[in-house]
Amino acid sequence: MSALAPRFRLLVPVAATFVAVWLASAPARAQCVDEELKQQLIGRRAYRGVVPRLFKKSLRHELSPMGGWYAADLSSGAPVYGAAYTFHLTEELGLEASYFRTQEKSELLDAIIDRQQGLVGIVNEPTADVNIFLGHLVWSLAYGKVRWMGGGISRFDFYLSLGAGATEQPGSLGVTGSGGFGLKFYIAQWFAFRLDVRDHVRAQRAALGVDKVVNDVSLMGGLSLFIPFKS
Repeated sequence: MSALAPRFRLLVPVAATFVAVWLASAPARAQCVDEELKQQLIGRRAYRGVVPRLFKKSLRHELSPMGGWYAADLSSGAPVYGAAYTFHLTEELGLEASYFRTQEKSELLDAIIDRQQGLVGIVNEPTADVNIFLGHLVWSLAYGKVRWMGGGISRFDFYLSLGAGATEQPGSLGVTGSGGFGLKFYIAQWFAFRLDVRDHVRAQRAALGVDKVVNDVSLMGGLSLFIPFKS
């Protein structure tokens, strides 16, 4: 035991020195591994949650013929058609001006008139054209991609729109507030398919002289042409 004691006392400081050196070099080795992994991820563009914006629309013009269905509060639903022009200030913000045309027609009122011919005198135009002029601020809230039935991949934008304008109908021109959302699916650098849902809030005078604030909803689809043709 007395012979082993000096050897044991000699091994203790050597082992302690080895452990201290190993612990001191561990952070350096971990940092080196982290840097190598980071370089690999950068080289492979493997950041999760980042979708490269291959389609650029900043400072481009967008022309969109559109059509769909107009669901009115005080009248029957009717087809709606028109066009929109958008200038994209940035990738996220754009200014849109649009014109749409639909008809105001009450099927219920027509049925009453058919049964009571004496009511015809109180209604000037059972069917009337309605012209809608609007301006919107368009905000592209999200950008992503979708795979169609296991085939090709398309890029898309989800956007919100908020604005105002005027609605013209026989005998009146009233202010209209408008807001909604939509999707744009980019087929090519110069071409896209779009879907829009808009709520139109305005004061309307019904055929029998009743004033009411209405929330008319339009659902439209269309095609978008981007100028210049390349982003």
